[in-house]
Amino acid sequence: APVPATLAVAKVLATAEAEAIWRAGTGIFIDVLPHAPKPQNLPAGTVWREKPRLNIPGSIWLPDTGYGSLAAVTEDYLRQGLDHASKGDKANLLVFYCQEDCWMSWNAAKRALALGYRNVAWYPQGTDGWQRSDLPVAESQPQPRE
Repeated sequence: APVPATLAVAKVLATAEAEAIWRAGTGIFIDVLPHAPKPQNLPAGTVWREKPRLNIPGSIWLPDTGYGSLAAVTEDYLRQGLDHASKGDKANLLVFYCQEDCWMSWNAAKRALALGYRNVAWYPQGTDGWQRSDLPVAESQPQPRE
C-alpha cells in the first residue's frame, strides 16, 4: 500500500525543511533503513562485500526498527537507541527517515510517539530526496546493540 501523506501528531518535512533543521543542528536524524546481514549459506571462500549505507551526515542508524511488528529485542534496541540519541530528553526533535516511499520511517516515527517522544518529525523523501537535492551524505554504520 502507498505510504500515507501524514502521521498524526508528527510533523511531515519536505527536503528544504529537513535541510534547515540539519544545518541548524536542531534535530536528531534517525535512519531506520534495514541492514542486510551476511548470508549464512555463502560457500566457503566467497568474498562478502557489504553495501555501504549512505545517509544524512550525523544521523543515528537504528536499522530494522521500522518493520510492521518488532521482536522484543528489536523494540528494546529502538528504545535504547532513541534514549541515547535524545540524551533522555523526550522533548528533543527526532527526525525519522529511510528511503522514499518507505513505511519503515513512518512506522518508527509512530513508535517514537508511542514511547512518549513529543517532538517527532517524519521525512518521507529520505535519502532519495536528500540526494536529489545534491545534499551531502556520509557512510554510516549501525548503532551498536547493547
